[in-house]
Amino acid sequence: MSDEFNLQEELLSLSSDPSLYHIPRELDVTSLSEDDLDSHLSEAIESVVNDPDSILHSTPQTFDVFRSILKHADASSVGGAIMVKTLDAILSAINSHSSAVMALVSGAGFAAEDMDAPMVHKQPLEMWAFLLQWFVSAADKMPSKASDAAPAPAARGKGGKSKKPVRSSSAFVLSDHLTLILSTSQKALRLPTSRIWRTTSDRESFVSCFVKPAYQLCETESHLKSPEVRAGIYRVICLAVKFNGHAFGAQTTIIQNLTYFEHLSEPMAELLEMLEKEFDYGQLGEEVLREVAAKIFAHNDAKGPRSFSRFLVRLAEGSPRVVQKQMPLLLAHLDSEAHPMRMAIIEIIGMLIRDISSSDEGDEEQKKKQIKRFFELLTERYLDLNSWVRSKVLQTIIKLCDLPAKFTKQRVTITDLTIRTLEDKTSSARRYAIQLLCKLLETHPFGMMHGGTLNLPEWQERYDQISAELAKVDAQELEKAKRDVGYESDEEEQEEVKGADAEEGAEKKSNEDNGEVEKSIEGDGEGEDEDEGGATPKTKNAKRPRQSQLDISAIQTEQSTLDAERITRLRLTKKYYADALRFINQIESAVPILCQLLVSTSKSEVLEAMRFFRTAYEYNISSAESGIKTMLHLIWTKDNNSTAASTEEGIDGRSIKGNLIDVYRSLYFDVVPDLSPKQQVSRIAKNMIERTYNATLAELTSLEELMRTMMADGGVHVDVVNKLWQVYSTEQEIPKAQRQGAIIILGMLAIAKKEVVTERVDALLRIGLGPYGMNDLVLAKYTCVALQRLGGSQKKVKGSLADKTMRLPMDNPIFVKLKDMVEHAPKSPQWFSMAEQAINTIYLLGEQPDGLCGEIIKNLTARVFSAPSSSTAPDVSGAGETDTDAEGGETADEAGEGDVTATLSPSKTATLLSPTKTATISGSPAKTVHSRAGSPGDDTAGSFALAQLLFVVGHTAIKHIVYLELVEREFKRRKDETAKLKAAAKAADKDANDLDAVAGNAEDDIGDLIATIREKELLYGEKSLLAVYGPLVASVCASPKRYRSPALRQAATLALTKLMCVSAQFCEQHLLLLFKILETSKDPVVRGNIVIALGDIALCFGSLIDDNSERLYQGLTDPDPGVKKNTLMVLTHLILNGMIKVKGQLGEMAKCVEDEDERIADLAKMFFKELSTKDNALYNNLQDVISHLSIGKHAVDEETFEKTMKYIFQFIEKEKQAEAIVEKLCQRFRLATEERQWRDIAFCLSLLPFKSERSVKKLIEGLPFYQDKLHEETVFRRFSEILAKARSNKTSNKPETELKEFEAILAEHQAKGLEEQALEADVARKTKAAKKRAARRPGPGPQGQGRGAAKDRREREESEAPGEGEEDEAPPPTPAPKTRAKAPPRRGGRRKAVVESDEESDF
Repeated sequence: MSDEFNLQEELLSLSSDPSLYHIPRELDVTSLSEDDLDSHLSEAIESVVNDPDSILHSTPQTFDVFRSILKHADASSVGGAIMVKTLDAILSAINSHSSAVMALVSGAGFAAEDMDAPMVHKQPLEMWAFLLQWFVSAADKMPSKASDAAPAPAARGKGGKSKKPVRSSSAFVLSDHLTLILSTSQKALRLPTSRIWRTTSDRESFVSCFVKPAYQLCETESHLKSPEVRAGIYRVICLAVKFNGHAFGAQTTIIQNLTYFEHLSEPMAELLEMLEKEFDYGQLGEEVLREVAAKIFAHNDAKGPRSFSRFLVRLAEGSPRVVQKQMPLLLAHLDSEAHPMRMAIIEIIGMLIRDISSSDEGDEEQKKKQIKRFFELLTERYLDLNSWVRSKVLQTIIKLCDLPAKFTKQRVTITDLTIRTLEDKTSSARRYAIQLLCKLLETHPFGMMHGGTLNLPEWQERYDQISAELAKVDAQELEKAKRDVGYESDEEEQEEVKGADAEEGAEKKSNEDNGEVEKSIEGDGEGEDEDEGGATPKTKNAKRPRQSQLDISAIQTEQSTLDAERITRLRLTKKYYADALRFINQIESAVPILCQLLVSTSKSEVLEAMRFFRTAYEYNISSAESGIKTMLHLIWTKDNNSTAASTEEGIDGRSIKGNLIDVYRSLYFDVVPDLSPKQQVSRIAKNMIERTYNATLAELTSLEELMRTMMADGGVHVDVVNKLWQVYSTEQEIPKAQRQGAIIILGMLAIAKKEVVTERVDALLRIGLGPYGMNDLVLAKYTCVALQRLGGSQKKVKGSLADKTMRLPMDNPIFVKLKDMVEHAPKSPQWFSMAEQAINTIYLLGEQPDGLCGEIIKNLTARVFSAPSSSTAPDVSGAGETDTDAEGGETADEAGEGDVTATLSPSKTATLLSPTKTATISGSPAKTVHSRAGSPGDDTAGSFALAQLLFVVGHTAIKHIVYLELVEREFKRRKDETAKLKAAAKAADKDANDLDAVAGNAEDDIGDLIATIREKELLYGEKSLLAVYGPLVASVCASPKRYRSPALRQAATLALTKLMCVSAQFCEQHLLLLFKILETSKDPVVRGNIVIALGDIALCFGSLIDDNSERLYQGLTDPDPGVKKNTLMVLTHLILNGMIKVKGQLGEMAKCVEDEDERIADLAKMFFKELSTKDNALYNNLQDVISHLSIGKHAVDEETFEKTMKYIFQFIEKEKQAEAIVEKLCQRFRLATEERQWRDIAFCLSLLPFKSERSVKKLIEGLPFYQDKLHEETVFRRFSEILAKARSNKTSNKPETELKEFEAILAEHQAKGLEEQALEADVARKTKAAKKRAARRPGPGPQGQGRGAAKDRREREESEAPGEGEEDEAPPPTPAPKTRAKAPPRRGGRRKAVVESDEESDF
C-alpha cells in the first residue's frame, strides 16, 4: 500500500473532479444500505484503532473504505452517524501520529543519529491528512443540502415526508465539529515537518492538506461568525506560515480572497494582525501591503477597491506599525482613480497620527515631523474631486480632535479649510464640516487659564492688557540697557560733565518758576537725543546723573522686576492670547454661512447647524446670538417624521421643530443648578423678555409661535406667568423695553391659554391703557394685542359656520379706554400702529364696533376742522414720519385678514350707515382743509391731525368689510341651524330637498345684500359716514404740492388703497390716480404700500388689475430695494395663484435672479422654481425672457444673462419642451443681426440637455439659420459644447456617423465664415486707404478753388459710400439750437415751473 500512495498525485487527481477519482477496491456505496455500510466502516476502524500505522500493513480495502465513503458522501445511505465515525477515526489517527512524532523529537535521548526516526510516520500522516482534507471538502457541501431538505415537506406537500425528515434530523452538520478539526490541524502543523519531509514539494503537499480546508471554510461567511472557529482558522494558517514555509502561498491566497470574496476583507486583516502579534511574523503583512500598493484600480471598478480599502483600514487599526512601514508605497493610492482607496488611505493616516501621538517611543522631533507630514496630506484632500473623500477627511479629523494631543499648529489651517467646506456643493461634506467645527469648539486648547468661554471682547481685552504690560517691560529693559552703556562710558566723559555743570546750574536757576514745563521739555529733548544717538553732550549729561545721585534701591527693585522667567511667561501668554483670538475670529467668520445653512433643504444640515449654534452659545461666542435668532424661524417647519435623520451620524431622530424647542428650552427656559426657585423663575422670565429686545416683526411672529407651542405643551410654569405680570404691573421705574417685553410675551402665551389675560384685564387697562400707555404708545399697542386674546384664538375651519368668539357690550371699560387712547394719545410716530391695534381690538371684541369707530372719526374730524388752538403741536416730520407709516404700512399686509368670528345680532348691523352730523365738513371738505393748510404756522399740527383722521378712516373701512363678512356668516349660521331643525322634523326626502333649496336661496339673498351694502352703501350711501371722506382722501392724494407733509401723504395714500378695496366703483374711479402716485412719488414708503395694496386689490377686483397688469411690473425697476422686494413678493403671489395672467413681463422678474440684494435674488429664484411646476408656464414665457434680457433697452450684460439663463434652464426637463426650444432658438438666428444676440442664443442652446436624438436632429435641421454665424468664436465654442454633450448622451450601440458629419459641417462653415470676414476686412481697409490718398491729392487752380473742389469731392464720396471713413473726418460743426433763436425767453413763472419739474405735481 505504501508503494501505491503518492500524496501529490492523489491531491492532483482529487482536485480535478472528485466523482472521477479512481479507487481500486471501491465500495458500491449507493447500492448498500446504511447498516451494511456501517459494518464495513466498523471493520476498517477496528483494523486501525489500536495501531494507526496498520493502515499501511492491513489489507488495501481498509483505506479504500474511507475513500469510498468520502467519494459518495452525498448518497442517501451515508448518514450523519457514519460521517461522525469517519471523522473520529481520521482525527484520532492524526492525533496519535502527531503525538508519536512529538514524543520522538522532544525525547531526552533523541540524538543526531535518530534523525530518520520520525520518517516512519510520514506516509501514515500523509494518508490521514489526505482523508481529512477530502472529508472537510465533502462535508462542507452537506449542510446546504440538509437545510434545503428540512423545509421541503411543509412547502411541497405529501411527497418525501417519510424519508426527508429522517435525513435532516440525522444529517451531519460540519460547524459542530469544526473546532475539533481545527485543533487537530494545529497539532499536526506544529510537527517538525522539515525533518519528516526533506523536499519542499512534499512538505507543501502535506501542509496544504490542512491549509486548503481552512481557506475553504473562510469562503463560507457563516463559519466566520463563530469566534472560536474564526480564531482556529487563523491559527492553522499562521502555523503554516510561521513553521512550515507557507508564506508565499498565504500571500497569494490572501490577495485572491480580497479580489473575489468581499466578506473576507476584514478577516484577512485580522489574520495578518494575529500573525504579527501572536506569532511575531510581520513579514507576510508587509509583503501583502507591497502587493496591494502596486495594484491599480479603475474608476469604474466598484467591488475590488471597496474590498481592499476595508482590508487596509482594518489592518491599520490592528497593526499600525506594520502599515506605517509601508506607508510611502501606499500613499500612491491617494492619486488612485478609485475613490474608496483614497478614502482608505485618509482613514489610515488618521489612525497613524493617533498611534504616533499616543506612543511614548521614538524621537519627539521625528514624531512631530511625521505628524506634520500626515496633516499636510489630509489638508490636501480637502480639495478632492469626490465628495465622499472630502467627507472622509472631515470624519477623520473629527476623530483626531478627541485625542489628548491638541495639534495647535495644525488647527488654524484645519479651521480655515473647514469653514471653506461649509460652502461645498454636496450636503454630506457640509454636514461633516459643521460637525468638525463643533468638535473644534468643544476641544479647543484655550481653556486652561480662563475657563472654556471664547468671548471675543473679553479675550481682546486680555490681549491688550498683556501687550501693554509687555511693552512696559520692554521699555524697562531698554532703559536698563542704555544705563549699562552709560556706566561704561561715564569715566571717559567725566571732564565733559564738569564743564557742563555751570551751564546746568544757570539753566536750573532761570527755570525754577516753571519746573513742570521744563521737565516736560527736558523729557522731549531726551527722547529726541536718544533717537539721534546722543550727539549733544549737554543732553547726555542731563539724562545721566552722577554716581552719588543714583537711587540704588530703585535700581535693585527694577532689576528684580526684570526677571527673565517672568518676561518669558509674559511673551508666551501674549502668544497664547493671540492664538485664541485668531481661533475666535475664525469661528466668528463662519457664523454668516452657518446662518444660511439653517434654511437648507437638507434636514441633517439644519440639525447640525442648530447644534453648532447651541454649542457656540454655551462657549459664549459673540455672534452666536444671531444664529439663535435666525434659528427661531424654523418653528414653522413641518417635518414631524423622526426617521429621516440617521442616528449613526450623530443626529437625533427628532424633527427640526422639536429640536428647536429643545434648544431654546435648554438655553433659556430650563432650570439651572445652584439657584433658588425664586431665582429660577426670575431668570426664565428675564430670558423670555430679552427675546423681544430689538426683534423684527418676523422674529416676533416666530417667537409667538414658539411661545404658543410651549404653552400648549405645558412648558411654561404658572410662576413664570405671574412673574411676567409682576414686571408688567410694577409701579417702579423700569426700562420701557422691559415692560413692553413682558406684555408681548403674555400676549403670545394667551394664544394657547386665554386665561392668561382674562384674569388680569384690570391690570391691562390700568397700565397699558392708562398713564403708562399714554407715555409709551408701543406698550399701549401690545396691550391692545393682548386684549384681542380675550376673544379666543381658535382657528377657523374652511366652510364651517361655527363661531366661538366672545363679544363684549359697548359700555365695557375696555372700549372707553381704547377710545381715549386713540383720541387723546400724544402726537408720536408710534400712534399709527397703536391706533391700528386699537381699532382691531374694537372690531374683534365689540358687539357694535361701527358705532364706536364712528364716534372716534367724528371727534377726530371735529379736532381737525375746529379753530386752531394757541398751543403749537410738536413737529412730527422727517424720519419719524417715515417710520410712522412704515409701521402703518403693515396694515396693507393685514388688509385681507379676516380672522375674526363673532356672535352677532343681525338686527344690530348699523354698518356706519347711521345718519351723521357732518355740518362741519359739509360742502367741500377739501376746500376747508386747503384753507387751513394755507397758514404755515400750524401746517405741521394740522397735517398730523389730518393724517390721524385719514388713517382711522381707512383702517375702519377695511375692518368693516371683515365685520360685514361676519354678519353674513352669522345669518347663514342661524339659517343653517333652523334648516337642520326643520329637516329633522321632516321625514319625507322630497320635503327635505325642497327645504334645502329654500335655504340655499335665502343664503344667496343674504350674500347679495351684503355685497350691495359693500359696493353701494359704504362709500356712496347718503347716510354713510365713510362716504363723506372718500373725496377728501382722493383730494389729499391728488395734491402732493399742497400737502407736503410725508406723514400726511403716507396716511392718505394708505387710506385711499383701503377704501379702494371696499368698492369696485371707487376702485375704478381712482385706480389711475393710484398708478400715477406710484410713478411719481419720491417716498419709498408710499410706493411700497401702493404695491402691496395693488396685490390686495387684485384679490378683490381682479378684472381691474388685469387691464393694467403691466404697471405692476414697474416696481421691479424701482431704485429702492424695499419697493422692489414688495413688488416681487406681490407678483409671485398673484402669478403662482393664477390671479393675474402673465403677458410677457417675466423678463423683469428674471433680472431679479441676479440682483445685488440677496433677499430679492432668493425670492426670484423661488418664484421660477415654483413656476416650473405649473404645467408649461415657464416654457411658454421662455422666449420672451430671452428677448427681454438679450436685446433692447432692458438688456443686461452677457455675464448676468448667462447666470440668469443657466438658473432658469435647469427647470426645462421634459424632452418635448427641449426639442421645441431647440427649433425656436435656431429660428431666432435668422432675425438676429448683432453678434451679442448670436452668442446669447448659442449659450441658451448649450444649456439644453440634448438627451434625445430628436433634439440633435432639430439642431442639425436648423443649420441654415446659423451657418453664417459660426465664424464668431464664442458661437462656435458653444456648438462644440453641444456636440460633446450629444456624444456623451448617445447610446453605445449606435454609430456616431451623424455627429461626425455635423462636426465636419460646423468646421467647414466656420472656416468659410472666417475667410469671408477676412475678405471684408481687407476690402474695407483698401477702400479706406484709397479715400485717404484721394483726400491728400492737390487740386488745380487757385488755392481757394482747390479747397472747394476737394470739399466737393469729399461730399460726393460721402454720398456714394456713407458710413466709411468717418473716424478720419473732422466732425461737423455743432449747429446752434433753434429753440433759442425762435422761442422768446420764458417768464419768471414758467422758469419756476421748470425748476419744480423734479417734484411731484398735482394730478
